Amino acid sequence: MQIIKTAVAAALATLALSASAMTPIQDAELSTVSGQDGVSIAANLNIKIDSFVYTDTDAVDANGLGGGSVSFNGIKINGLIAASIDILSRNSFLQAAGAAGVTNPGTFYNAASGGDVVQIAIPADVQVAAGKLLNVSVDSIKMGHSTASYGSMAMNQIDLRGTQVWIWAH
Repeated sequence: MQIIKTAVAAALATLALSASAMTPIQDAELSTVSGQDGVSIAANLNIKIDSFVYTDTDAVDANGLGGGSVSFNGIKINGLIAASIDILSRNSFLQAAGAAGVTNPGTFYNAASGGDVVQIAIPADVQVAAGKLLNVSVDSIKMGHSTASYGSMAMNQIDLRGTQVWIWAH
């Protein structure tokens, strides 16, 4: 009985190993395979920044000008954002850039010999619930070491849908 169990276990192990073996695929077969490319990212942002401080490091001149600082305190960024990341061929990039209104990609991208381009896009057709677009607020804006505030600032319902960003090496 032990011999039969051992033989069955060996046979099952052999089948499992042969089933998991990778086999090469020929170009002709590969050309019939289709799939999706790119990466999609979605985020529900809830970012809090204690403060952003800008300091002018110039020395104070004879008129008392120069130096000083301004601080933006209690910064909050929240809302939904979705983006896709794709690789565009030269022709696809030039077509997308042209559709966006770029008439000449400039000295940074050679339209005749440029390579692939990374595109980060926020799709125009993403549906977002009311009140869930991106919001940015600043609780107080202060000068120097003063405790008095100029007030607060808010940018509400920032709609980035349809935005495209392109990245390439040069």
